[in-house]
Amino acid sequence: MCRGLASLPITCLERAKDLKTRLGILLHKPELGHGIGTSSKLQLGSRRRDSSREVLEWRESFDQLLKSKSGVNAFHTFLKTEFSEENLDFWLACEDFKKTRSKTKLASKANRIFEEFVQSEAPREVNIDHETREITRKNLSGATSACFNEAQAKTRTLMEKDSYPRFLKSASYQDMTKQA
Repeated sequence: MCRGLASLPITCLERAKDLKTRLGILLHKPELGHGIGTSSKLQLGSRRRDSSREVLEWRESFDQLLKSKSGVNAFHTFLKTEFSEENLDFWLACEDFKKTRSKTKLASKANRIFEEFVQSEAPREVNIDHETREITRKNLSGATSACFNEAQAKTRTLMEKDSYPRFLKSASYQDMTKQA
C-alpha cells in the first residue's frame, strides 16, 4: 500500500506516529534523540515490526499478554480505566514474591502483600472468596514462596475470564491492532 515515508498520506503518518507514541509509552522507552544513524534506523524498524507483532499476539492468549512487558503495561492501563488494576498488581506482586529467596524477606513481603491485597478491608482488596482468603491467611504463619498460589490463581482466572476479553474489545487495544 504505502511504499515510503515521502509517499505516505498525512493520516497514515499520523497513525504511525500515534502507534509509536502509544508503544513507546507502553514500553517505557525514552524518545529517540536527534541524529539517528543508519543502523539505529534499521533497529527502530525492527522494533516496530516486533512491537506490532507482539500487540497482535496478545489476543492469542492471556499468557501471551502476561509474557509481554508492554502487554502487561497496556492491560494495566486498561484496568485503571475500570478501577480494577489491583488484580493485576496483586498477580505481579505474587510473581515478584516467588523470586524472593531470603526467609526474612519472604515473611515481610508476604505480610505486606496480604495487608495490601488479601485481608478483608485491605486498601487494594482483590476479589477472592472467604475460604481462599482464610487459606492464604493461614499460609502466612509459615510463609513460603507458594503461600499466595491459590489466591493468585483465582485472581488470574478472574482477569482472564472477565477483564481480558473486555481489554481485547476495548477501543485502545482495537486502535493498537489496526495500527499494527
